[in-house]
Amino acid sequence: MVSRLDSIPELADAGVPFRPIRLHLGISAFGATSWTARAAGDRVINPHDEQDVGDEELFLVLQGTAVFNIDGDSVEAPTGTLIHCAPGRQRTAIATEAGTTVLAIDGTPGKAYDARGWELWTGLGPLYDAGRYAEVVSQLRDIVAEHPRYPMLFYNLACAESQTGHGDEAIEHLGRAIAMSSEFRQLATDDTDFDPIRDDRRFGELIGRG
Repeated sequence: MVSRLDSIPELADAGVPFRPIRLHLGISAFGATSWTARAAGDRVINPHDEQDVGDEELFLVLQGTAVFNIDGDSVEAPTGTLIHCAPGRQRTAIATEAGTTVLAIDGTPGKAYDARGWELWTGLGPLYDAGRYAEVVSQLRDIVAEHPRYPMLFYNLACAESQTGHGDEAIEHLGRAIAMSSEFRQLATDDTDFDPIRDDRRFGELIGRG
């Protein structure tokens, strides 16, 4: 498949515009996104360390210049600069030119790539954090219907449904998430989003306490 970067619709993560390259092209072997700063001084890579998923990342500055901060060390990165970050290293970058664009490629060392679908969740995260669960349910149901391969989306939908009194649907979608990835069984065990359905026998069976 052939595509131009500027033909991929932009999304935003914590205010930073990005283009979901992996999602757009249907890539399954590695993660790929591009990040763009509108103005000099804008953040182009949000602070993160990938410790939770164990990913390493390769950044390539496609356009402009950015200053990366890697575990407290500053690195000036003009166009063409490659920066590799191992899992657990804190990383972020600020653009020093308007339009600075950075390509990010990621994967977990020693493991097959497991796409999580986080690109589809970023727009809903702020709504969820604001407690606007009904809006999340309404929008996320359409998203999971179109993209049913991502257990994280089913899990987040179950959380929102639990919070809005849709217990049966929450049980169903949590079950889908766990069936696709057992990591969500452990997550659900202590997740307070499921407090409204915690006494439901079916919930206990899903997390192994039935």
